Amino acid sequence: MIGATIADLRNQRQEVVEGGRTVYTEPDRIIIRDPSGQEYVRGNDLYRFRYGARDIRSETIGGETRTVVVRPDGSEVITVVGADGTLLRRIRRDPGGREIVIIDNSYRDPRAVGGFYVDVPPPVVNIPYDRYIVDAQEASPDVIYETMEAPPVQRIERRYSLDEIRYSPNVRMQMPSIDVNTINFETGSWTIPPDQAARLQVIADGLNRAIQRNPREVFLIEGHTDAVGNDVDNLSLSDRRAQSAAELLTQQFGVPAENLTSQGYGKQYLKEQTDGPSRINRRVTVRRITPLLNGGTASLPPPSTPR
Repeated sequence: MIGATIADLRNQRQEVVEGGRTVYTEPDRIIIRDPSGQEYVRGNDLYRFRYGARDIRSETIGGETRTVVVRPDGSEVITVVGADGTLLRRIRRDPGGREIVIIDNSYRDPRAVGGFYVDVPPPVVNIPYDRYIVDAQEASPDVIYETMEAPPVQRIERRYSLDEIRYSPNVRMQMPSIDVNTINFETGSWTIPPDQAARLQVIADGLNRAIQRNPREVFLIEGHTDAVGNDVDNLSLSDRRAQSAAELLTQQFGVPAENLTSQGYGKQYLKEQTDGPSRINRRVTVRRITPLLNGGTASLPPPSTPR
């Protein structure tokens, strides 16, 4: 990872204004502030697939770049990104050549604002709060596993792209989540200390069970910070925390990298309402998003993209 602390990254960050938007570029991600004041971070999760790879090759055809990561068992993970670096599709091909489309991010609904923000009302939640936002420290392994297979809290109106899910809170909130408060981060750090890594075991077990049951499952690892520091630092820091958790789940516990995606939200969703330092707010959250990607039909392949 480039930069050991958020201070190191701050020194490497470049800022430009493009068409009213302020774009902050770091070595491995960008942070965008729209004229409306909305801020979000975009990373590149291809790094996570390189772990243990036997071979990696890339080719660009017609503006799309396909990166194929070959695993030791001969299976492949194919990631297709557009000319602007946006993920379009993620596919797993087994050693026999059979393909499973895990993520299809190429569809754009005409109702989405700017291509990724969806303005929908908050969901109506009719399940107990402690089963809607599950506390990993208090929950049993069975409850954690059940949450990783739980249906949406209400009917899904349509399929959503990964970007719509990442950047539209009321879309994400249609799915229950697990607050992984068993691990905490030091201020300004995204490193998971070795003595805390083992606390992800029960989360990894639940993820692996769910993915074994349905190889198309996709889980969003969300990163959060407390309210200390500036917004750009916090977005970068939270995105790195989500990335660290996703990397650890794969490298130490064998969760398939292609079934995970990560996103940082900075200090937007404080659990403890305080402007001061808060370990509770420096956390990651795990959320199953398969039904959102597939329009509620989670066991089916993603619908074909209209041409």
